[in-house]
Amino acid sequence: MSVVMPVLMLVPTGIGCAIGGFAGDALPSARCLAAASGCLITHPNVMNGASLYWHDESIHYVEGYAIDKFAVGDWRLRPTRGQRVGLLLDAGIDVDLRRRHLQVADGCRACLGLEIGPVLITDVPLGVRLDQGDSGSSWGTLDRPDALLRAGERLKAAGASAIAVVASFPEVEDAVALEAYRHGSGVDALAGAEAVISHLLVRHLQIPCAHAPALSALPLDPDVDPRAAAEELGHTFLACVLVYLSRAPELITRESFERKQDLSIDQLGAVVAPNGALGGEAVLACLENKIPLIAVENSSTTQITTQHLKIEKNVNIYTATSYAEAAGVVLALREGLNPDSLCRPFAKLKQLP
Repeated sequence: MSVVMPVLMLVPTGIGCAIGGFAGDALPSARCLAAASGCLITHPNVMNGASLYWHDESIHYVEGYAIDKFAVGDWRLRPTRGQRVGLLLDAGIDVDLRRRHLQVADGCRACLGLEIGPVLITDVPLGVRLDQGDSGSSWGTLDRPDALLRAGERLKAAGASAIAVVASFPEVEDAVALEAYRHGSGVDALAGAEAVISHLLVRHLQIPCAHAPALSALPLDPDVDPRAAAEELGHTFLACVLVYLSRAPELITRESFERKQDLSIDQLGAVVAPNGALGGEAVLACLENKIPLIAVENSSTTQITTQHLKIEKNVNIYTATSYAEAAGVVLALREGLNPDSLCRPFAKLKQLP
């Protein structure tokens, strides 16, 4: 096997991707890409499976805003043995539900050996509001972002090197949309608001952060789609967030660039993203840096495909019908093979005029 080739995997949140639009259902695809590349950088939407998670030394868990900063070259990633994960709880969470989350944290400390703490409750409820864009993608806002940032600052000052946030989320009022999601055909109504919360904290504190929503348990539904089934387990979504944050890489800003072993955009061998969701900052930054793009068929509410991008001729673009096929392209690139040589028909060389 040749040297490790870092690869970036992106599945945008809140747009109803067939793979990655549910509860950790993109994790098998991430593991496959990690095995092919030896080093995968991806974000919570790909990895979080509520009570389910998978530890893999070759996968780096990086919040979406931090990935954007990494892709444009402003930040680097420094692998670490472990993080001290501060727990930030929304004052709007019901007392009993808050206790459930604290029990999850204690369980992770006792059974998994994670370093968790301190714990802080915001001084006022955060006031999460859910919304939906014209495209059908989910969105959200906070009434009190100042309370979120104050709590984050206090946790960081108290020694937390990463932060897990649990915010009280309103019940999804659209019963039809909720049922569609649980049955595998809708958009995650919470995902957009979750991204807003984590983006705010990472931008402000420049340390790893991720979010888990606090929700009341839903009535039992015997027909839940397997991709949404992880959300039916237990009382919280917190366990996977704590596990992944405990080994999340440090975020290194430009003024602290010094170590050669830090992961940088210059080392990236490919970016893998759904063909239809290619308009994000990270994908565009990778294309600008001449990093090969592997566009995977993965339907969603957005339709920004390779045909919509103005791409220079010297940028390699490969299409894949599945993440298994994308892993094959990654493996070929890692081995120094031209992926086109594996396909037929195989075109002749063209001579310059």
